[in-house]
Amino acid sequence: MKEDWNVKELLGWTNQYFSSKGIDSPRLEAEVLLAHVLKQERVYLYANYDAPVNKLERKQFRDLIQRRVGGEPAAYIIGYKEFMSLKFNVNPAVLIPRPDTEMMVEKILELPKGQVTDLCDVGTGSGAIAVSLAYYLPGARVTATDISEKALATARINAAENGVVIDFWQGDLLAPLVNHPPFDLIAANLPYIPKNEYIILDQEVKEFEPVQALLATGDGLDIYRRLLPQALEKLKPGGYLFIEIANNQGEKALEMAKAFIDVEIIKDMAGRDRILKARKG
Repeated sequence: MKEDWNVKELLGWTNQYFSSKGIDSPRLEAEVLLAHVLKQERVYLYANYDAPVNKLERKQFRDLIQRRVGGEPAAYIIGYKEFMSLKFNVNPAVLIPRPDTEMMVEKILELPKGQVTDLCDVGTGSGAIAVSLAYYLPGARVTATDISEKALATARINAAENGVVIDFWQGDLLAPLVNHPPFDLIAANLPYIPKNEYIILDQEVKEFEPVQALLATGDGLDIYRRLLPQALEKLKPGGYLFIEIANNQGEKALEMAKAFIDVEIIKDMAGRDRILKARKG
């Protein structure tokens, strides 16, 4: 590589290199990593195409490029991911928040105002769902559970850094909340990938993201089959249930939610089954 590089040249070279390695959204990935090295927001890059990048910064950038080409997700490399326009710390103890889960939060926020004032996020991970709901529903009381103490430690940091108060509990599903009053809404994005699909996932997911947040037993819905009776017990009459599922699980999800009313499958932007929405009768 040549000695003198500016922002535009580095982005152009990295875009081509990432493309040759089969990385999705190569330009975006290059921008995310370079902005991190320069300790700037991505918008800085567009306004400073001609800005020089010094030797130390270039070395740091090269190191990040090699980590990314090695399969490590960019979010883990830089240590955070944007979700619902908020910044979330992420690490290998938690799943990287996805756009499909943003859609679930958006659907919850569309519910009539005042209907949801006491809600619970089961298997909170990084806290993406719980923190986002607490942020955008400032009058709501938000509770979150996770079986992993490392995940809860990350979620607590994200709650504090986004200026919201959440009641965190460690334990399996709703078990730690046996004495908690009923909720207006329960949301969950739990593991739903069966073994036969997990083994063919992309390397960067399978080798870097926490297996306990992805891999599910049986057909992928076993953990939800345990959650639904607990949720039915823990919801107020008329309370809502939202869970994220795989795009081939809609029919089975409807079947397992027969004890609820107003059951429906919400499709993602690609028209695939993605969210089960239901209410307690």
